[in-house]
Amino acid sequence: MLNKTQINLKRLVYRLRRDYLTLNNIVVVVALFISLNWTWNSIEVMQQNYQLQQSVDAKRQQVALESLRVDTLELESKYYTTLEYQELAVRERLGKAMPGEHVVIVPSTEKSTNSAGTNRRAASEPSNLQQWRDFLFGGPRDLQN
Repeated sequence: MLNKTQINLKRLVYRLRRDYLTLNNIVVVVALFISLNWTWNSIEVMQQNYQLQQSVDAKRQQVALESLRVDTLELESKYYTTLEYQELAVRERLGKAMPGEHVVIVPSTEKSTNSAGTNRRAASEPSNLQQWRDFLFGGPRDLQN
């Protein structure tokens, strides 16, 4: 005859079939599997849509930037055809002036490096703010140049 472990095993199988492997439980497990699968696929689709939207936004930003560059180049092109630009270009390149205008030559502010007194001159040279104040309000002038 059957020993005790085999009898217990058959009882366990019988209980499992009767209590857990019912049609209702099988339907619930299948429905749970389908809903989890649908949820997982929905999340993947949302993630893909998010990445695509990021890509579209980046492309739109590039298009906007390029359209600004095009507009800037068009405005520069129009500016180069104006009489104002042509006049300024002639003045700059050829050194021409309009009748009645005078050319003012401003002395160079570069420090000379050929004399031995450059350290003394650099140490006694006033600051930029002091130079502007002297220029605007008629302060002392350096006549040693």
